[in-house]
Amino acid sequence: MSTLSTRLDACIAALPRLYPGPGGAVAVLKDGHVLVRHAWGFANAERRIAFTPRSLFRMCSITKQFTCALVLDAFPDPSALDGDVARRLPLLAEAAPSALHLCHNQSGLRDYWAVAMLHGSPVEAPFGDAEAARVVAGTRSLHFRPGTRFSYVNQNFRLLSDILEERTGRSFAELLRTRIFNRAGMDSAFLAADTRAMPDGTEGYEGSQTGGFRLAKNRVLWTGDAGLGASLDDMIAWERHVDATRDDPEALHSRLSAPVTFADGTPAEYGFGLGRGMEFGRSLTGHGGALRGWRSHRLYMPSERISVVVMFNHLSDAAGAAIRVLGAVLGEEKRAPARDLPDPAWLGAYMEPETGLSARIDRMADGALRLRHGHSAETLELRPDGTAGNGKTRLHVEAGGLWMDRPGENRSGRLTPIPGMPSQDVAGLYRCAELEAELTVQGAGGVLYGGFSGFLGQGRMELLEPIGPDVWALPCPRALDHTPPGDWTLAFRRGADGRTEGVTVGCWLARGLDYARVG
Repeated sequence: MSTLSTRLDACIAALPRLYPGPGGAVAVLKDGHVLVRHAWGFANAERRIAFTPRSLFRMCSITKQFTCALVLDAFPDPSALDGDVARRLPLLAEAAPSALHLCHNQSGLRDYWAVAMLHGSPVEAPFGDAEAARVVAGTRSLHFRPGTRFSYVNQNFRLLSDILEERTGRSFAELLRTRIFNRAGMDSAFLAADTRAMPDGTEGYEGSQTGGFRLAKNRVLWTGDAGLGASLDDMIAWERHVDATRDDPEALHSRLSAPVTFADGTPAEYGFGLGRGMEFGRSLTGHGGALRGWRSHRLYMPSERISVVVMFNHLSDAAGAAIRVLGAVLGEEKRAPARDLPDPAWLGAYMEPETGLSARIDRMADGALRLRHGHSAETLELRPDGTAGNGKTRLHVEAGGLWMDRPGENRSGRLTPIPGMPSQDVAGLYRCAELEAELTVQGAGGVLYGGFSGFLGQGRMELLEPIGPDVWALPCPRALDHTPPGDWTLAFRRGADGRTEGVTVGCWLARGLDYARVG
């Protein structure tokens, strides 16, 4: 039987080849002790600056748990901030979400980076305080009632950090330093709000090993949603702090990882900036982070007292790498799925009625199923009982129809088939009164293209993909954030004369927006 040391050595040695790119770093802790502290490659390939455990890194959305830790530390009862949340949504025509709804991504708000694309933002445009404030303050409706569903929303945490600054009279950077970093021994961690550069020269890269790498351009200003800058050593200090305080119910991480529910009492898989999940039959908490050119992931398995941190300054799968390393520590491997089952009869295109989003299911060359519904395509494994799933989404036939369960979102519904092809006569100009923004659909040489425009500019025209009668997809493969909205579902509607009179636009991050035809 292989030893822990042998397994870890082999796993760590394989990472640079399995996840190739300019550089990376990984840490493994067990029982509060560091088993692995390793970095490779270059933090800046052009300047030949080595990637080391002290290199500063953009931790991106891993920031969210630290923002929630500040909320709990400064305001043990976060409901004290509910009025502050409502005041920042002056145009909202319904009950505002609470501070806890923001902490748990149950707010019902539409993600502001996705909405920015509807306002016509170019992919690499500046997006700072002024742009963020205008998008957030312009919110007039929610896409679900707070507390009933989960949807990932970055400005939930930006709102929290802004409120913390106002209520304490101290900057978010100072609050992080005095209330968390000093306490945990994160000596070089800081608020890296400006994404254009890191002070030690570390860069993020786009591209691939085969096509070559290039410097990633980012011009977003981050705060509580994704602003943490930290080294591997800083994250090791945080993981040691997490383990050292594991038995104290009042410790920050203990409170962050406490059980969370939806309004109906159903357990939630996300809360206080942390995902809750299962791997290798054991519960864990964790979160990933991503910006164009940067990918990271951290996880903690309390029953085994194992922490894993992975950092890539390129766009490889940091979450997958972290799970691979965790498996090496446990001496376990993921079960290989069956890929020789016949095609199910329910492959095809559907609408999900609650969200108004399309769900397209097809078979991939390797035998797995591909589901296009959320903000990126999902791989689902077909099972002998006729269902398909991946631990987050489950497809199954019941009561004469195909159902999709997404327990992490507290959502289950019957899909509506949309067979056939859409008509080409949907070209026109459509306006969203809520956003004061426009969608242009235009024919060009026998095919349709679409693009958004608004106060942030004029977005590029993208080739529309036909889905079904009066349903099209408008791809958004790149955006301000690393993870783009994916495909926008365009569901056109017609008047009595058969002419299109409007379209409902949505993606997983921002859905249910109505556009009327104006030209």
